[in-house]
Amino acid sequence: MGVSKTFKFLDSSSANDLIRYLELLQVLVTRNLKVRYRGSILGVYWSLLNPVMMTGGYTAIFGMAFASYYHNSLFKYMLDVFVGLVAINFFSASTTQALPSLVSNGALLNKIRLPINVFPMSMIAANVFQFSSACLPILAIATLITSKSLLNVVALLLPLLSLACLCTGIGFIVSALFVFFRDLPYFYELVVSILWFGSPVFYPAAIVPATIRPFLVFNPIALIIESIRQIALSGHSPNFALIGSSLLSSLVVLAVGWKLFDSWQHQFMDLL
Repeated sequence: MGVSKTFKFLDSSSANDLIRYLELLQVLVTRNLKVRYRGSILGVYWSLLNPVMMTGGYTAIFGMAFASYYHNSLFKYMLDVFVGLVAINFFSASTTQALPSLVSNGALLNKIRLPINVFPMSMIAANVFQFSSACLPILAIATLITSKSLLNVVALLLPLLSLACLCTGIGFIVSALFVFFRDLPYFYELVVSILWFGSPVFYPAAIVPATIRPFLVFNPIALIIESIRQIALSGHSPNFALIGSSLLSSLVVLAVGWKLFDSWQHQFMDLL
């Protein structure tokens, strides 16, 4: 079916190809959001309600135990938990939804020549739109109130860009692997759980044993969470070293994910 031509869709540098790709991405994102929230009252704001409710639960259970790490302030603990939850929820939701995106569209891909990578990309982009509509305004307001600086509000976009790049790289990897290994969702659910508890989401990083703490550097989610917290909640100027570390690690994951996806995609059509 001219598979080689299919995969050259994005190889051209012409503006027309880019425009067609963006139009297709927009169509798929709109379709994803409509299917996801058909009949829903809150729509994209469910992505905000979930971390808000979980923040309340964690604060009620662990707030008093960990308040001493936040100057005995339950409110500061609550804000820290909320930031951690919106980041880890975005990662979990976007990559989990990207995982089956190729297989679930296999019938379409076998009928119409389309750029294959647009399907995991559309899942990540849908979650970026959802995050921007619901969670980002809250984070921006909290940052402005805490730091009283527009620089911090603008800098907040950098770790969020890191988060989007990280999720895109992981999305490429898991969506490609699922074509070959149909048991992957069960394993990936375990991986996400490990990342969830291995990241300082509902507990302060200070309680992590000193022997384990250096390994948090290799957890890109942890770096991103700490970067967002530093910008939004510390009241200090952005720590560009921390921002740079989180962005660099995310770009490495994105590059690896794209390279693996690109090297495997010639095998996809035989398995979808």
